[in-house]
Amino acid sequence: MNIINLILTDYTLQIVSLGSALLGIISGVLGSFAVIRKESLLGDAVSHSALPGIALAFLLTGTKNTEVLLLGALLSGLLSTFLINGISKYSRIKFDSALALILSVFFGGGLVLLTYIQKVPNANQAGLEKFIFGQASTVLLRDVKIIAILGTILLLLVLAFWKEFKIVSFDIDFAESLGFDTKKITFLLFAMIVTSIIIGLQTVGVILMSAMLTAPAVAARQWTDKLHIMVILSALFGAISGIGGTIVSSVVSKLPTGPMIVIIISTIVIISLALAPNRGLVWRYLRNVKNQRSIGEDQVLANLYHLYVNHDNEGHCHDLITINPDANLQQKGKENIQKQLEDLKKKGFTRSNSLDKWCITDSGIEYVENYFKEGEE
Repeated sequence: MNIINLILTDYTLQIVSLGSALLGIISGVLGSFAVIRKESLLGDAVSHSALPGIALAFLLTGTKNTEVLLLGALLSGLLSTFLINGISKYSRIKFDSALALILSVFFGGGLVLLTYIQKVPNANQAGLEKFIFGQASTVLLRDVKIIAILGTILLLLVLAFWKEFKIVSFDIDFAESLGFDTKKITFLLFAMIVTSIIIGLQTVGVILMSAMLTAPAVAARQWTDKLHIMVILSALFGAISGIGGTIVSSVVSKLPTGPMIVIIISTIVIISLALAPNRGLVWRYLRNVKNQRSIGEDQVLANLYHLYVNHDNEGHCHDLITINPDANLQQKGKENIQKQLEDLKKKGFTRSNSLDKWCITDSGIEYVENYFKEGEE
């Protein structure tokens, strides 16, 4: 009840939560395309590359106006994206190597500029370091309006170019064969991804922004094979992590909001990796166990069928070692065969006699013969 009362009465919490939720939605939607294109680390490079743009914008203007600093970050991010793609396209350097190179160079340059700014006799430079780790608590209504306006534009562009973004993300060669200008579409998509990264720097910072771009999409990918559902789930996960991280950091004192947001979305990713119905590790393990058990039962039933066919007395039952000689190697093998025979008995495929020997039933014979017939077809 205290948490609900805090949400309803704390104006700062409401503003920060709204800004974080909007950031989560925008990052989730555009991050889905980055994940599908297998270019998730582009967000890491762009977010780090924004730092020198922020520093240069301050040096040139002498102001900490959010719009000016984010504009500098945007230009720096676009430049880094252009360089990464240019290096990978026109040289022998791979995309990941170009990405690591530009990331380290830009981020190192940004740190140098921030260090220089701190030595400049200007009291206005305090607080620029918040863009490194983020400081969501400083988000104002004006900042939320900027996020909302830019986010609305980005989401409308996604809707307008949904078909183009989808086909370019999945099969760029097929898109070219259909006559799409893939270079312009790719550039627009990259520019939108860069913009979504830039507007989130004040909340989670350059270090953690890549997680906001990729984690919601990675979690959503585990639950569906359809892009539109993935985008919706990714936006939902991003919003939940933004609101949840803000609330937790407000309830627990001295807990930073940005890292808490990332922790929550990381928890969602872990849950999705473990429990998603089709791709979840838990369900995959259970399916593997079930499949192995089914294969083992089919093998035992096939052995009983061959014994039935080759024995003079068709109703003769056999002990475990005869059914599967490997079961004689260890006690666990005998227990497995015994369990498989019991399961087959429940299905009506096997029966046992008073001496605990086993033979195949008419239903089992019919099942095996139908199985072999299907295999031949």
